[in-house]
Amino acid sequence: MRLIKTLDNMKYLTLLFSVISSFIAIAPIQAAEKVILKYSVLEESIAVAELSTLSQTGIASPELQSYLDLVNKKPEDLRLILNYSIPVTPDALSKIINSFAGKFLLKKVGEVIHNPSEPSNTETLRNALITSANTGDEIRLIEVLENYSNSELQVEGDRLMELYEKYKTIAGNLSSLPL
Repeated sequence: MRLIKTLDNMKYLTLLFSVISSFIAIAPIQAAEKVILKYSVLEESIAVAELSTLSQTGIASPELQSYLDLVNKKPEDLRLILNYSIPVTPDALSKIINSFAGKFLLKKVGEVIHNPSEPSNTETLRNALITSANTGDEIRLIEVLENYSNSELQVEGDRLMELYEKYKTIAGNLSSLPL
């Protein structure tokens, strides 16, 4: 009787481990590890962790500082863009990015922040934006980079600055839209 109970427990544990293993195998555990920063003709691969450190501390790694020096930008400028907060709830964001204007804006952002091998695919960007909004009813670029589900993404730096200047007023008013 005790042997049968032990065998039943082993079957249960084996089944449990099989189910857990299946979920782990299909779970999206990949996140962006590096960002290819492209500014004009210059291109540099920077670890997302380095950008996270800059956003939190204001200190650029030597590699990041060298790149910023080449493109004549200050770490404070990049830190400001990485931490710029756009207040928006996940529900409002979902409605916005599924509207005609939202799809247009997502396409424009997707031209600046994208998977290097699929520049026209905005689905990964959409998911990263929604995940970012879920963490605190706001979106910050650093969170989008950290939540991007490909191991690598490309950021068109010169176009990012332009997009930031063009849409920061609109983005700051997202929470007041009647949705």
